[in-house]
Amino acid sequence: MIKGLYETHIQVSNLENAIQFYTEVLGLKLAHRDETRPIVFLWVGEGKEFMLGLWEQKENLQPRHFAFSSDKEDILNYSVDYLKTRNLKPYNFLKDGMDKPMVFAWMPALAIYFNDPDGNSLEFISILDGEGRPELGVISYEDWLNYMNAK
Repeated sequence: MIKGLYETHIQVSNLENAIQFYTEVLGLKLAHRDETRPIVFLWVGEGKEFMLGLWEQKENLQPRHFAFSSDKEDILNYSVDYLKTRNLKPYNFLKDGMDKPMVFAWMPALAIYFNDPDGNSLEFISILDGEGRPELGVISYEDWLNYMNAK
């Protein structure tokens, strides 16, 4: 019955600023603006694959987390520069000051994080080939490759 996750919604403090961030900075496409309430829907991906709803919330904003699926090569070769050129600070899951993507070995998946202007935690993630190795925890991509090559 379930084939995937189609849409998610987050709260933003200023709808106009959020529209600008998600469309001009990240490149999402405007799908629909509800003129009767402060909400906008954005297309994520090509061909109406996924949707993101932005809800303006002036008080008691509750930041959330979600991940954009990405290609491994894009994460490895472009994500950090992509974020920095847009004045966004990339960080890894460990928040250890390093801005290199890391591997969640249990999945396995490669990921890098950044925040939107309202503090929502966003992520670029790519599932990696191979079996998950939960005992390895969260490790660098280089360590993941070394582990995989040593097998």
